[in-house]
Amino acid sequence: MPLLKTWQLIAGSAAVGLALSVATVSAAGPWDSGQRKAERDRVTSWGRTGGADHGAGPLPQPAPSAPGVLGAVGPGAVRGQAAAAPEGLGAALGPLLADRALGTVRTASVVDTATGQVLYESGARDAMTPASTVKIATAVAALSALGPEHRIRTSVVRGAASGQIVLVGGGDPSLTARKKAPAGSGGSLVALAADTAQALKAAGTASVSLGYDDSLYTGPARHPIGVNPNLALVTALTADEGRPDESASGPVERSEDPSKDAARAFAALLAERGITVTGEPARAKAPADAPPLAATLSTPLAGLVERMLTNSDNDIAEALARQTALASGQPAGFEGAEKAVAARLASLGVDTAGSRFADGSGLARADKVSAGLLTGLLAKAADPGRPELRPVLTGLPVAGFTGTLRARNAGSSPAAGLLRAKTGTLTGVNSLAGTVVDSSGRLLAFAFLTANSPAPEGAEKALDKLAAAVAAAS
Repeated sequence: MPLLKTWQLIAGSAAVGLALSVATVSAAGPWDSGQRKAERDRVTSWGRTGGADHGAGPLPQPAPSAPGVLGAVGPGAVRGQAAAAPEGLGAALGPLLADRALGTVRTASVVDTATGQVLYESGARDAMTPASTVKIATAVAALSALGPEHRIRTSVVRGAASGQIVLVGGGDPSLTARKKAPAGSGGSLVALAADTAQALKAAGTASVSLGYDDSLYTGPARHPIGVNPNLALVTALTADEGRPDESASGPVERSEDPSKDAARAFAALLAERGITVTGEPARAKAPADAPPLAATLSTPLAGLVERMLTNSDNDIAEALARQTALASGQPAGFEGAEKAVAARLASLGVDTAGSRFADGSGLARADKVSAGLLTGLLAKAADPGRPELRPVLTGLPVAGFTGTLRARNAGSSPAAGLLRAKTGTLTGVNSLAGTVVDSSGRLLAFAFLTANSPAPEGAEKALDKLAAAVAAAS
C-alpha cells in the first residue's frame, strides 16, 4: 500500500504539470502552490484576489491526455446508468450519489481524457445551475478567443480639451493602485503614473486636468443579483477590484464608483510625481486613435485564468467574459458576453444544448450547464492539440493544498494532491468539477452538479467522497 500511494502521488504531480513521470515533473519544477515557479513568474503580476462564495517566453507544454476528437462525449447512457465504467467505479459512485446531503437532484459525468470514453454518467446532459464551476466555461472561452499570452491595456492619452489627459480603461481586473504591488510588474497605476509624468515633463507640461474613459464596457455595471460583497461593479476601469481596504481576497463592501476612485488614485500618484492635476477627475471620451502617452499591461491571460480558478475570483471572471465578447465582436455587457461565450464553446465542438451563460462568475442562478459539458471542456483543455487551453487545468485548486480546495480532501484522503477541481456554492446548489489521476495512471475528468441541498457542509463532504472515489478507481 505505501508503494502504491507513493506512485499515485508521482502520477498526481505529473497531471498537475507536464507528463506522468517523475523525471518530467522534476524537470518542470520548482513548484509553488500547485504551479511551476517559472510559469508563475512568467504570467503572474499580482497577488491572490477575489474569493467568491468559498474563496514572454514559449507557451507551456500541454498536460497529458485527450486527442482532438472526443467522440464519446455526446449522447450516451440515460440518467442513472453507467457506461463502460471501470471495475468498481459504478458500484462506488452510485450509492454516494444517492446521499441525501446532495439534495433532490444530482447529476454526474466521468470521462477518460485520453480516449474520450465515458466511464460513468447520471443525468450528464441535464442542464443545472452550476454556481462557480461555470468559471471553467468562462476560462475556456476566453483562452480560445484571445490566447494565453494576451494582455489587457490601460493607457493615458491626451484629451480633446486643452491641457487634458484621459485615463482609458481596458478592463484589466488585475490593475492595482498600490505602491507595493502584490506581486511582480504590470497592471500598475503607479508605473503608469510614473511614465505619464515623465512624458508630460518631457513635453513641458506641468499641469493637467484628468478625464477617465470607462466606455469600453456596455450595459449595466451592476450584476443582476444586486449589491454583493463578492463582486464589484463591472467597469472597464477598476483598481484593486474596487476594494476600499488592503484586502486581496474574500468578501468586502466594494466601491460605489470604482472608475472614479481609480482616476482619483491616479491623480494622486501624478501629484506625487510633480504633475499638478486641476479639479476633480471627470468622465470623458478619449479621442479616437489618440496615441498613448503611456500604458500599462495586465498579466497575460493565462495568469488571470489561473488566479480566477484557484481563488474563485468573480471580478476576474466577469472581466474575462467581457473580454471574450470584445474579441468576438459582441457588446461588452452581460448579454454580449453570454452570446460570445456560448459561441466560442460551440466552436470547440462540445455540446452546449440547454446551456446558458448569464454571467461569467456563476453568481447568477440563470446559468445552466450540464455535467457532460464540463467534462467535455476539461477534456478539451487536456488535449495536446490545444495548448492554449492548458491554464484551465493548471489553475484548478489542488485538493488538500491550494485555493478553495485547501481544506477539502486533505490529509489521508485518496484524492489529496491528486485531484484538481473547481468548486461551486450557492444556497441549495453545490458542485465540483475537475481532473484526477486514478490508481492506474489515467487522467480522468469529472463533474458532479447538485440542487436543493439542505446544507452546504454536508453537500461538500458528499461531493468530496464522490471525487475521492474517482481518484481511487482502478
